[in-house]
Amino acid sequence: MAAVVGVVDKAERLPGVKNVIAVGSGKGGVGKSTVAVNMALALSHEGAKVGLLDADIYGPSIPIMLGLQGQKPKFSQDGKVIPLEAHGIKTMSIGFIADETQAVIWRGPMIHKILDEFLSRVEWGALDYLVVDLPPGTGDAQLSLSQLIPLTGAVVVTTPQEVALADVKRAVEMFKKVQIPLIGVVENMRSEIFGSGGGEKAASQWQVAFLGGVSLEANIRKSGDSGIPIVVSDPRSNVSQMFIQAARNLSGVLSQQNTSGSEQPKILKA
Repeated sequence: MAAVVGVVDKAERLPGVKNVIAVGSGKGGVGKSTVAVNMALALSHEGAKVGLLDADIYGPSIPIMLGLQGQKPKFSQDGKVIPLEAHGIKTMSIGFIADETQAVIWRGPMIHKILDEFLSRVEWGALDYLVVDLPPGTGDAQLSLSQLIPLTGAVVVTTPQEVALADVKRAVEMFKKVQIPLIGVVENMRSEIFGSGGGEKAASQWQVAFLGGVSLEANIRKSGDSGIPIVVSDPRSNVSQMFIQAARNLSGVLSQQNTSGSEQPKILKA
């Protein structure tokens, strides 16, 4: 992708997008991308127009999870990048551009540049939600996004155990420092092994919404590996309903928080 010419104002990068939702975690291995993908699809399932941006430059997993491996985006007549589409949502990832057999070894300025391109030069069009799958931790991508666009807020994904919650606390503090509002918490991988309730406890501690819990089930992994996430492959399953309810709760929180007088986000009915 060619470099963007000129300086794009922060508020002008995504003129047709009503809500930009960052999905993050304090550590890897908590199923953050799985939550981001299935919540994006759940929002679409409920009638919203949704885009999904894979901001995990070093470990992009969205192409696999959406069944788009090996596909490349096309360009419009005015030089805009046309995002790929899968299961009713638009998506963009470094995985569509970089050779999947090679590691992406970039410093902070290059991360900032490619994210700027993904936001400024991709033809996202009119969306109710742009869900951004962040890399784990508290690094360059999170900082760049806070500088490039006005984010509606962040959703933090955690597993129930205390060691995961300790890492999530660092992610929460990072969001505070870069002035990204924390919308709520999703507790993933609930099971007899990992337990449950840690996400609810954390949400209460931070005084934000607990958006929902998702059970640890093999079908989630199988569906993601096949390129047809569980919300699409088996929308009536119990675990799909967990993702759908979390998406509904997210929409409800945004509706309550949106008091600025601008157009209300799409409200999903339970």
